[in-house]
Amino acid sequence: QVQLVESGGGLVQAGGSLRLSCAASGRTFSRYGMGWFRQAPGKEREFVATINRYGLSTYYTDSVKGRFTISRDNAKNTVYLQMNSLKPEDTAVYYCACDSGLRLLTTRPEDYDCWGQGTQVTVSS
Repeated sequence: QVQLVESGGGLVQAGGSLRLSCAASGRTFSRYGMGWFRQAPGKEREFVATINRYGLSTYYTDSVKGRFTISRDNAKNTVYLQMNSLKPEDTAVYYCACDSGLRLLTTRPEDYDCWGQGTQVTVSS
């Protein structure tokens, strides 16, 4: 079972940037599609971005398109989320997740097999 550990969250002013990292344990990282989700207080967990096993395909929720970029380095067992032009509404706990189902890309939380513990991102206005 893959274990995931996120890092890189913090407090930033609106318009600023952060880069989240998600380090995975194990030797099979390249077999997993990876995704980022977020959950704001009082709201359901929502999809943010996903990337396929080889890093050749990505998909984003509309609210982050053009501002966030997901990428991965299979040699380092790490997936990243570069977040630019941050807005207060981006404030949430951000989670990375892995999908072993050989799907091209999926936005559904129930398709992901493992989850990190989350990292807090707070954007001040």
